[in-house]
Amino acid sequence: MDKMNTVEQLLVKSFIGLSYEDRLQVKRLGPHQPDLILEQSSKDKGKEYVRRFTTSWYEKKKWLCGSASRKSLFCFPCLLFGGEVAWSQLGINDLKHLSEKIKKHESCKSHLDNAVKLAMLGNKSIATQLDESYRVGIRKHNEEVERNRYTLSKLIDCIRFCGVFELAVRGHDEIESSLNSGVFGGLVDFVSSIDRVMEKHVKSATVFKGTSKTVQNELLDCMLDVAREFIVKQLRSTEYVAIHVGDTTDVSTKCQSALVYRYIDGNGKVVERFFGFTHLQNLSAESFATNLLEQLDFVFPENNDKQKLISQSYDGANVLRGETGSVQRKVKDIYPNAHYVHSYAHQLCLFMEQAVSRISQVRIFFCDLSGFPAFFSRFPKRTEVLDAIVSRRLPRGTATRWINVRTVNIVYEHREDLLECFKTIESSREFESNSVREARAFIRILQDREFVYFLSLFHEIMPHVVELYSQLQKRDIDTVFVEKITAEFVKNINKVRECIEELGSKLSADSEFPQCPVVLKKLEQVAKKVCDIIIVNAKERFAFTKHLVSAKLLQSDLFEKHNQGFPMQALNDTVQTYPMLNRERLRTELCIIYEKPEFRCASGAMALFRFFIENDLQDTFSETVTLLRILITTPMTTTDPERCFSTLKKIKTLLRNTMNQDRLSALAMLSIEKQLVHEIPDFNKKTIEKFAAQKDRQAKFMYK
Repeated sequence: MDKMNTVEQLLVKSFIGLSYEDRLQVKRLGPHQPDLILEQSSKDKGKEYVRRFTTSWYEKKKWLCGSASRKSLFCFPCLLFGGEVAWSQLGINDLKHLSEKIKKHESCKSHLDNAVKLAMLGNKSIATQLDESYRVGIRKHNEEVERNRYTLSKLIDCIRFCGVFELAVRGHDEIESSLNSGVFGGLVDFVSSIDRVMEKHVKSATVFKGTSKTVQNELLDCMLDVAREFIVKQLRSTEYVAIHVGDTTDVSTKCQSALVYRYIDGNGKVVERFFGFTHLQNLSAESFATNLLEQLDFVFPENNDKQKLISQSYDGANVLRGETGSVQRKVKDIYPNAHYVHSYAHQLCLFMEQAVSRISQVRIFFCDLSGFPAFFSRFPKRTEVLDAIVSRRLPRGTATRWINVRTVNIVYEHREDLLECFKTIESSREFESNSVREARAFIRILQDREFVYFLSLFHEIMPHVVELYSQLQKRDIDTVFVEKITAEFVKNINKVRECIEELGSKLSADSEFPQCPVVLKKLEQVAKKVCDIIIVNAKERFAFTKHLVSAKLLQSDLFEKHNQGFPMQALNDTVQTYPMLNRERLRTELCIIYEKPEFRCASGAMALFRFFIENDLQDTFSETVTLLRILITTPMTTTDPERCFSTLKKIKTLLRNTMNQDRLSALAMLSIEKQLVHEIPDFNKKTIEKFAAQKDRQAKFMYK
């Protein structure tokens, strides 16, 4: 359907008959100025000439508009309000006399009158604008707006400071006489002490002081929107995008997901941008996938844009399975190029624990196990007893990781010593009641049949996980190697599964755990389920490895070898994986790269990519540059979501449970993407514009 401002629409439906809002919309759209195919033949002194219309006329005369169907020019103001029939209804197509006709039309009264009507549509009357008192009022209004915007910019700076250094914005008591009004309140007081404008505002403001909880939250919302709009603009202009997604549970037991985009920005630099935290109703595959797809659809609304997403990697969320498939499968159904890439630098023991901890009994086991290092951490008296009896320190847990394999091994190998250690603390009078109470709880855990059974099970499983992880750290990793070590890993886990009954027999033979066939049978069923889950997830996690083959095509230390024998299979796998590449042209470009010794000095894909860009060779080596963009965008680690979770924990620890979701995302954005916020042009100004446009405010922030 034609837009409202086209000649065809305005001739069919009178402008005067439109609603006031539609008339304003037509004015905002302005004249429709298509590139007309308009030619005219004429003779001059026996010679034939062909005149053609050029769009330069639109630049000379802003009021001109055109109709492609009628192949004629019209006057936009006269088309709207009525005027000369030739310019408002019939159209002009006489190119030979066009200059004369335009000059004559511009001088006529009806054109000038219509131009004034169009200019004044939606504005104050001429009399009002020319009135001196009105101009004085506007000047005073704008001066007040300038002062309000200055103070609001200073308040934004204070909030940015809190976000960058991960400080709590609010205090426990924000009344004026409070000695603990929070970091934000303290910053406002400090700025007031060195800035006279702020000092006057803080002391005399009655309508808008800007330090209330509501204003803080509204400013945080606006700052988050400005940062996200900048990121979305970059995402829509870049060629390829990868995503990192992770899930965690905050201090109020609410499920949160974090989304990070990885792409090459306009400066040719690969960046990973935190986009925000989102509250999840639950951690089911359906809930997680629905939430993620909504966020992706906001960034990539058009079908063509969906081809941009070339990689997806997860921290925990990839193990979620629903009735219709895993999260990564649901994403790939809509984003066909979004290959699921495992993070080869990501600790596999963390992944395995997350996978099997969907089983309630196993999750409880790991929760109990995590308490052992926590009990001794930062307690010297407890550690002295541990050193004296066990002679071995337990590995300290971290804020973003689950129990590592060392904890499983130490607790398994030193269970009797740990029992003695806790009994010593329990019977000693030197320890406070909390230590005694917790020690008694650990004694019960270490004597619990179910805990000891799972401890023995994971003591058998974890060495294979560690071996797989160490193999994946090798530099010369390729798809064949990954398939080989994955098959070996699956084979070893199957062996553990086959020996589960022997594991139960050993436990039953221990006099400390009397035989109970029913309980033992249930534990064996859970153990087999654990092995099955690990096998299935290992296969899924390493199902896609062709991006490793693609990377070898542009690995500089292999260029000499490739020059002697071109890696045709690797090329075929690459084009099959990334169908947007032209196979024959890519092969030709790679042959040239392999032949020239100069390219063998490249220190990586990024160095090679910058070489082509800096020397303006991206068009010459178009397919190679496209492949480089894909490889650079495809992540090999998921460290960025983990960095987000570390920041999340710090902010939530400071703010506890008093913040809403947007506040959390905004503070995390200011902290994690502080460099981005600093680089956004006129960040404070854009924030103020959004803040002023949110709703009608008593304080004035909009210029007249």
